[in-house]
Amino acid sequence: DVRRVMPMSAAVDRIESALRENAEGTLVAPPRFRVDVDKGALIFTAGAVTHYDKAVGFRVYDRFQDSHASHGQVVVVFDSDTGDFKGVIVGGHLGAMRTGAIGGVAIKHMARPDASRAAILGSGRQARTHLEAAAVVRHFASVKVYSPNATHREAFASAMRETLDLHVDPVVSAQEAVADADVVMCVTKSTTPVFDPSWLKPGAHVNTVGPRAQGESELDASIAGRVRVVATDSLRQLRSYAKPYFLADTPWMEAMVDLGDIVVGKHTGRQSPDDITLFCTAGLSGTEVAVASEALRRAGHSEVL
Repeated sequence: DVRRVMPMSAAVDRIESALRENAEGTLVAPPRFRVDVDKGALIFTAGAVTHYDKAVGFRVYDRFQDSHASHGQVVVVFDSDTGDFKGVIVGGHLGAMRTGAIGGVAIKHMARPDASRAAILGSGRQARTHLEAAAVVRHFASVKVYSPNATHREAFASAMRETLDLHVDPVVSAQEAVADADVVMCVTKSTTPVFDPSWLKPGAHVNTVGPRAQGESELDASIAGRVRVVATDSLRQLRSYAKPYFLADTPWMEAMVDLGDIVVGKHTGRQSPDDITLFCTAGLSGTEVAVASEALRRAGHSEVL
């Protein structure tokens, strides 16, 4: 149902608007919080967009070790002016769409305008929505995908060729994917680095979505020595993590730029065509509410999806 009413282009627009609100001070975005029990936890992200839209609400998802097919996510939305209930969206697709759209906005404002070759490391649901959003903001002549499981990467390439009408090829190594890429998207569950930063060519932009705790990151912290601009969608969330961030011992931890400030022009996404740039998703609270509010509006406001 969410796919039916909400194209990725609309999600990218809503995320860009929410990031603009964050920079302008009209987005309410407290850090996420947990409700822990013996065998797992519920994770809550809550927030509100109060300028370009009028929506307040929350998302809740689980972190239980004994995973079951029935596990999912719930987003609840109210009107931020009146408190009127807008609706509920159940299922994980909206969360994946929102995360992909955040990455898409980062690529729009930080990648080279002429970026035409993309690499994606990972082949799961988040990888799909990340590539969908990237294709909204850039026209790629080629996309290379790598994941350690050949069956998964081949299935991903086939599905995305059909979905996006793009030239998407599975490759046999991360180096083959990354070496000539203008945009590199890391969307894995790996707790060890998935590529060597020395493989990046001048002008490349990198998005990281997977684990980013110090010593448990999909990126090597040495990438900080190659980049010119590092941004995140939520400095507040990034600094609230229980474990130190993977860039904690680098100058970039203090020099990190807020993506919303890049969107509104307070900071530049890159200073030259040869700059290597990096975006680290933290998960800005309120963005899932912004996307859900737009999906509900498109569905007719009162429809429960």
